[in-house]
Amino acid sequence: MLAQAGACQPRRMNESPPIARKTIVEPIGQKAISIASNVGRKRAERALWARGDYHAIARQMFWEVGERVVGRVGVEPGALVCDVACGTGNAALRAAAAGARVVGVDLTPELLEVGRRLAAEADLDIEWVVGDAEALPAPNASFDVVLSTFGCMFAPHHELAARELVRVLRPGGRLAVTSWTRESSIAELGQIVIAHLPTTPGPSRSPFLWGSEEHVRRLFADDEVDLQLKLETIEFRFDSAEQALTAYETNWGPFITAREMLEADGAWPEVRIELADVLKRRGRTRDAGFTYSGEYLMVVGTRKR
Repeated sequence: MLAQAGACQPRRMNESPPIARKTIVEPIGQKAISIASNVGRKRAERALWARGDYHAIARQMFWEVGERVVGRVGVEPGALVCDVACGTGNAALRAAAAGARVVGVDLTPELLEVGRRLAAEADLDIEWVVGDAEALPAPNASFDVVLSTFGCMFAPHHELAARELVRVLRPGGRLAVTSWTRESSIAELGQIVIAHLPTTPGPSRSPFLWGSEEHVRRLFADDEVDLQLKLETIEFRFDSAEQALTAYETNWGPFITAREMLEADGAWPEVRIELADVLKRRGRTRDAGFTYSGEYLMVVGTRKR
């Protein structure tokens, strides 16, 4: 538990964080925003991202973006930082290495367990908390810096997630969020998979809207945040296009789920060809292997005092 820069106590990944006297993170229990009708959806999301080896995907594709985010927002030693929908700690680990006191929050305990191991290996003190980006388990104005690297974009209620990011940020605090754009290769691949899946109840807005400047400005229109937005790219490197696609369908939870559902109907081979065509059109094959790029929106903000 992060308490006045206190030590992090190990906890099994399915346990809720205990209550401490002086702590930044606290259970919100009855204050939870997610209503009963969303419980099934949240469980499904948690199971989805727990499948395969998400860290292998993150490490190979966009791990360096965490370092970019921490550098862009200017994390300082001693700062209180919350990494929202942190996954395996892309930004949290970099913030802790910069000397910050860090809390990583994610819906999926299995990803936090990987982050906990990575932090221990690097001798970094990070508090890992199971929590929802739409109902962050922290009081108002708790953190100097709030980060989310390709994380909160996947929360189904966009306005709610945006409101939570600002709620836990102190006046004068800094915010940094990265999201894949609608024009990105990741969005094109994802939309092919989504188009072949049955619709699910609840919000159906695309997570890639978070990569739209217009949408992001609208999300934060009612909040006292000065925003700076910039499009950036990152290059993905694989041995071949086939190796990239194999990595997705075996290690990336959403792709694994789509593959299994579509295989049952005999539709996966056709969809796989579509995905392979995107990779080949977007990428380049050279002696060093196969590369293609992903475009994302970097959002940096400061909460007004």
